Amino acid sequence: MSKYYFLLICVLPLLTVSVLAQDDATKPPAKEAKQDLRKSMLGAWVLLGKPGATEEPAKGARMKFWGLGHWTITQADPDTGVVIVHHGGTYTLDGDKYVETITFANKNTKDYIGKSLQFKIEVEGDTYRQYGDGNPFTEEWRRLKK
Repeated sequence: MSKYYFLLICVLPLLTVSVLAQDDATKPPAKEAKQDLRKSMLGAWVLLGKPGATEEPAKGARMKFWGLGHWTITQADPDTGVVIVHHGGTYTLDGDKYVETITFANKNTKDYIGKSLQFKIEVEGDTYRQYGDGNPFTEEWRRLKK
């Protein structure tokens, strides 16, 4: 009986801890997953349209640029080169929940200054998709290449 008591008291808890540790080892840490998504966003992107868009972006298409905590959007008139849309600011990322706050803008988008927009986002290779949460900006973007 003491042999079974020893197994029950000493060995079973060790096996349980070992199984739980292995389960945790297979899940990527949340912070690492967050960093991977943030890193995959870095750089320059061009607006394609709504998710699933298949057209090539037109000359003068809107571009978006991400840094580690800042972003900006700009678009120029393709005929004149005059900037018609330009604004940006800061963003936060919590898993796939993305919130951007507009801190500066040109006169065409100045009404957005001080507003925060929420999205669910995903990046697959060179495609970025954002789904507006309480806003109409559900969009698909493609990474700009050299």
